[in-house]
Amino acid sequence: MKTIVVCVVYFCCVLLSNGKEVHETSHIVSLYRDRSQKNQPGRPYFHFRPLKNWLNDPNGPMYYKGFYHLFYQYNPYGAIFNTTIVWGHSVSHDLVNWIHLKNAIVPTKSFDINSCWSGSTTILPGNKPVALYTGVNTKNQQVQNLAMPKNLSDPFLKEWKKYSGNPIMTPPDGVKPDNFRDPSTAWKGRDGIWRVVVGGLRSNLGVAILYKSKDFVHWSLHDEPLYFGKNTDIWECPDFYPVSVKSRDGVDNSVIRINLKYVLKASFKSKSHDYYTIGSYDAENEKFLPDSKGLTGSSLDLRYDYGKFYASKTFFDSVKNRRILWGWINESDSSADDIKKEWAGIQVK
Repeated sequence: MKTIVVCVVYFCCVLLSNGKEVHETSHIVSLYRDRSQKNQPGRPYFHFRPLKNWLNDPNGPMYYKGFYHLFYQYNPYGAIFNTTIVWGHSVSHDLVNWIHLKNAIVPTKSFDINSCWSGSTTILPGNKPVALYTGVNTKNQQVQNLAMPKNLSDPFLKEWKKYSGNPIMTPPDGVKPDNFRDPSTAWKGRDGIWRVVVGGLRSNLGVAILYKSKDFVHWSLHDEPLYFGKNTDIWECPDFYPVSVKSRDGVDNSVIRINLKYVLKASFKSKSHDYYTIGSYDAENEKFLPDSKGLTGSSLDLRYDYGKFYASKTFFDSVKNRRILWGWINESDSSADDIKKEWAGIQVK
């Protein structure tokens, strides 16, 4: 089997806390000052995290108009996982120095009133970013929703609006309403139709549930999943993307050409680790074909990282022609310790 190398760039992240102002074309944004950092033993200074409270999955990292955007699962009320989770949002020129913005997507509607869970961003033609995310509705069912920026001229994308027709995907037959989450970054086929996968569990099989759309608004369920695996429990945070076999350069999700392999990654909830497999994409039959045994739930499955690393998400950096991987490290502190120190979780890339 030919080995494909996916570069995982573990850059260090420094939170700005000098209180300076950042000037851009239309407004001034004051950076948050964290006056308590020096009194927090063990707090990371070089890996990304918000100034306080709980953080988990990275959501839809992307590059837009001079800024790298990082969205992430965030509890605005405390340092442990909460029944109310929102999309936190920070931006950076260089993936090192970060500006913390107000939360991007928060529970406000019947389709997400109990939380705005993980998802992804996709850049549509015309450089128009959109977000797909899992909402927990009034019945505690997991449904998929669409959001988009209010003002495309704002490079910070500070304000987001939700599609009035949400939800755009609901749990299909055979999938329990609490086992349907985490839509991937979408890709477009030669036929001009968009594809996206959602993680799930059906008939005790972890599945990458495939949906298709002509307009990114109206989605139809494909007859069969893109891929499934045994002995894995639910698949969370699926990721699917091409890699070149001729170059170390990254490849955009929608690129279709020869000399490509595809990576399918899933986060196995029962194991709390990220696993991936490499193979080919049969676009005509909408199937991922692994080069080896695929994702089996056994110790033979490949892992991105062999430490505490979960719910990862990649994006294509068109500026430097590379693919960057973000992942969540949950650390090992107790909930009591997290509450005491007022923060939990970091992001690495």
